[in-house]
Amino acid sequence: MFVAIVERGSLSAAADGLDMSRAMVTRYLAEMEAWSGARLLHRTTRRIGLTPAGEAALVRCRQMLEIAAQMAAADGPEADTPRGLLRVACAQSLAQEVLSAAVTAYLRRYPQTAVDLVVDNRTINLVEERIDLAVRITNDLDPNLIARPLGTCESVVVAAPAYLAAHGVPRRVEDLAVHNCLTYSYFGKSLWRFTDAKTGRSSDVPVSGNLSANESMALLAAAREGAGVALQPAFAAAPLIASGQLVRLLPEHVPLALGIHGVYSSRRQMPAALRAMLDFLVDWFAAHRSVT
Repeated sequence: MFVAIVERGSLSAAADGLDMSRAMVTRYLAEMEAWSGARLLHRTTRRIGLTPAGEAALVRCRQMLEIAAQMAAADGPEADTPRGLLRVACAQSLAQEVLSAAVTAYLRRYPQTAVDLVVDNRTINLVEERIDLAVRITNDLDPNLIARPLGTCESVVVAAPAYLAAHGVPRRVEDLAVHNCLTYSYFGKSLWRFTDAKTGRSSDVPVSGNLSANESMALLAAAREGAGVALQPAFAAAPLIASGQLVRLLPEHVPLALGIHGVYSSRRQMPAALRAMLDFLVDWFAAHRSVT
């Protein structure tokens, strides 16, 4: 990375050449300077230049690259066999309702691998927390991230029978504006978007309520207890709808779908286990459309 910055003249050009995000190149450079205990580059808005410590580091980096190039790469079918530990990060609802089953099937297919599932609702820094793969549900992905589309997350509007008995059933999407809507802190906090299944017309409905949360499972549980109307991933709400604990509302109006993405740090020298996991999840989500 350091050699690429020097040879290409900028952090952005190095990021492009290495197929990495600029943010990651910046972070690696900061880690390298912290490790060496010296500033390696003079940086301005127009150009970069080597410090004396950077000149010495460049010589040694090139020597290490030469040594690495001389190392014989593993050959034969064993090199492509998925093996080793993968740290996979995702939100609680996705882990509980979807990924646990998918990862179990992956481990069954690739018995020489292991998975450490890191369940956290915040956006995790892949480099700092040594995450190989983060599975995220969003339509607002940072363009600097390296991501592969895995599938689509459909949503449904639901409420408990007790809530509907007390407050009435919304017949039009506009009716949601006068209901107590339970909102997710990171998506649809004050505006829910729908598409009419018959006409294809889109509509945005302002919503509000007395309960919001940063975890959709908490809102799902509150909706089940009659707290209000919730917009939930279809995979999470389906069992409660089937059991009658929740009622699906406005089925002729389709909520905005979200993309499911696999986010990772670099395409270079991708471990066989990570490549296999990405391929596996693409196929798994395609085969389980009713889940997502």
